[in-house]
Amino acid sequence: MLPFTVVVSYSPEPFFTKMLSSLADSGLVEDMVIVSGERVGPGIPRGRLLVAGPLSSRETLMAILQDIRTDYLLFLTQGRHVSVEQEALKRIVAVAETTRAGLIYTDFYDVTGGEKTPHPLNDYQPGSVRDDFDFGAVMVFSVSALQRALAMYGPIPPVRHAGLYDLRLKVSIDHPVYHLGEPLYAVIETDGTVGEGLFAYVDPRHADSQKEMETVFTDYLKKIGACLPPGRPRAVERTAQPFPVEASVIIPVRNRKKTIADAVRSALSQETDFPFNIIVVDNHSNDGTTAILSRLSGEYPVLRHIIPERADLAIGGCWNEAIHSQACGRYAVQLDSDDLYSSPHTLQEIADMLRRGNHAMVIGSYTIVNFDLKEIPPGLIDHREWTDENGHNNALRVNGLGAPRAFDTQVIRGIGFLNVGYGEDYAAALRICREYRIGRIYESLYLCRRWSDNTDASLSIEGTNRNNAFKDTIRTDEIAARKAINAGA
Repeated sequence: MLPFTVVVSYSPEPFFTKMLSSLADSGLVEDMVIVSGERVGPGIPRGRLLVAGPLSSRETLMAILQDIRTDYLLFLTQGRHVSVEQEALKRIVAVAETTRAGLIYTDFYDVTGGEKTPHPLNDYQPGSVRDDFDFGAVMVFSVSALQRALAMYGPIPPVRHAGLYDLRLKVSIDHPVYHLGEPLYAVIETDGTVGEGLFAYVDPRHADSQKEMETVFTDYLKKIGACLPPGRPRAVERTAQPFPVEASVIIPVRNRKKTIADAVRSALSQETDFPFNIIVVDNHSNDGTTAILSRLSGEYPVLRHIIPERADLAIGGCWNEAIHSQACGRYAVQLDSDDLYSSPHTLQEIADMLRRGNHAMVIGSYTIVNFDLKEIPPGLIDHREWTDENGHNNALRVNGLGAPRAFDTQVIRGIGFLNVGYGEDYAAALRICREYRIGRIYESLYLCRRWSDNTDASLSIEGTNRNNAFKDTIRTDEIAARKAINAGA
């Protein structure tokens, strides 16, 4: 028997029949299952039509698995034109047999307008648990590994969107997830194959899917011993130590002469019933930002302009400079150097929640705007996937928790920030919610500018991979820490 069963969702696009014919002619595909929500006409080569729900639903996946006869399941997951040659399939089988992997995925080529560009992917690690981890367009499961995982950890739950996520998490518990770092297929760009973008997972249209993903992920954390109970979070100790002010607005900056004055004035405009100051950590700007801040600090005594002695600081290191400064208030509140508070009441609302509840951190919601502060899609980002009961666990599944972020200074001084330029806030939030309660405000408090100078604007594939791999490493460390807590409980 040939090694592969191919599983793919039906597409009416012209490339679909050609793609299936190529796979059928490879000499390594025994069967093809074409999943469709309704019956379709003839023309499917050597394939069988499965009329069912979405490919990632329990109903569909169980129907496929009950009738599987081959050693490997090859999922084409993205509804795109994929070209896989016979030699590539042979290579995958050879590696699967030597590694005993439960899941294999490979690098590939992007083909646009006839131009072929390598598309590398990240290695899988214990923290690669996001439901949208990039496996590319081809995922190959060992059928025996799938069967063992389902027998050991239970069947796929009754989901419509999270079935494939459930399978790969369960398989990963006892089997390697192997990244074959060779481009072994091509994804050919066709009309309409455009990604959903950076904020797709917080789109309210995806709320049902996100809830399913959270349920599946929480069950996985329980199975590996990393799920923290809802319990009673650790109390935030209210220190008797005096602070110079109740709150400090923290603005790390390097080379933002176009926006820094707007950010500072936004902070200055805050109306509060308590004293506050603004701490700008100017990371050796050389574009005129320093002169702007020097002038503003001369006009406004509440503005503290700090230039670090060290020259090796990233954003996280600048935050450490600010929170350990003698000028820092009881609460430290974020404002990025190209963003604005949405009203003069933002600081008051955040401080009220920090003072009112047993919160070590408060996170608000923000609106995406262009450089001229006009709202642009997707608009409000409020992270309503957070719940008080399970947010501290689900935080490991998502890629960020929102803004603006504010901290009890005593707590964050004890934890600190990683001296990195990406993910430092996420790492701090994960560490905090391991022990403490995080408060949420779901109304827009903040205007987040999307423009060409954003740190994540126009990133290369390599840059995106580097950022995602770093956050996976953060999750790997945090999952290990939580397993250790549970093991010692």
